[in-house]
Amino acid sequence: MRDYFFELADRGRSERADTHLAYFLAFVAGGANAGGFMVVHQYTSHMSGIVSGMADSLIIGQIDVALLGAGSFFAFVCGAATSAFAVNWARRRELRSVYALPLAWEGILLLLFSIISWQAQQSATHFTFQVILLLCYVMGLQNAVITKLSGARIRTTHVTGMVTDLGIEIGKLIYFNRDSTSGSYPPVRADRRKIRVLALLIGQFFVGGLTGAWLFETVGLPATLAFALPLLGIAALPLFSDLKKCFR
Repeated sequence: MRDYFFELADRGRSERADTHLAYFLAFVAGGANAGGFMVVHQYTSHMSGIVSGMADSLIIGQIDVALLGAGSFFAFVCGAATSAFAVNWARRRELRSVYALPLAWEGILLLLFSIISWQAQQSATHFTFQVILLLCYVMGLQNAVITKLSGARIRTTHVTGMVTDLGIEIGKLIYFNRDSTSGSYPPVRADRRKIRVLALLIGQFFVGGLTGAWLFETVGLPATLAFALPLLGIAALPLFSDLKKCFR
């Protein structure tokens, strides 16, 4: 069991570790997205809606909303940039915690989200802007982690892309192959494993959203612990391994 959890965030990757970590991160993204909506009434994982909202807000004269969208976009980019910086920094030092570093940082930020959100509830909308920026940063950070370790094969916050890829594979699956008169085209074949992985990722995002919404509705802000602590636990083993090596 210890080896399994070590493998999830270790520098050495396997296809199983990539997909299993992706399932968990999709669950976390769904929970954080739904939890964020319960607190600030805005989803923070998809930039398509935010960028479209910026354009709409500018046209109807809601400059403050457009500025919030611009800040959210910038925060997402900064999160992705932070993840890439941390991964490249650790990789060049041959650390085992290449991917554990941004995952641990995400866990810490989710705990910070709980604290800031409590402040937001105590003072109406005073901290709403900070909560939205923090969650957009976290979503960018997480999406970049799984993108880097999977070679851009998997993303966990971008459900639109996953649904598109799933539709493409389903189209291949139901395609009726006939003998081509020219014989220049190979038969269309669906990647059944990819269909299964994509369906599970989308399902995990949905289940995470249900869990996050239910927990925030029933227990309040401590619900963040359900997502932050497992992230910190997964990241802990490679981090401790590097620390032990450093002190030897």
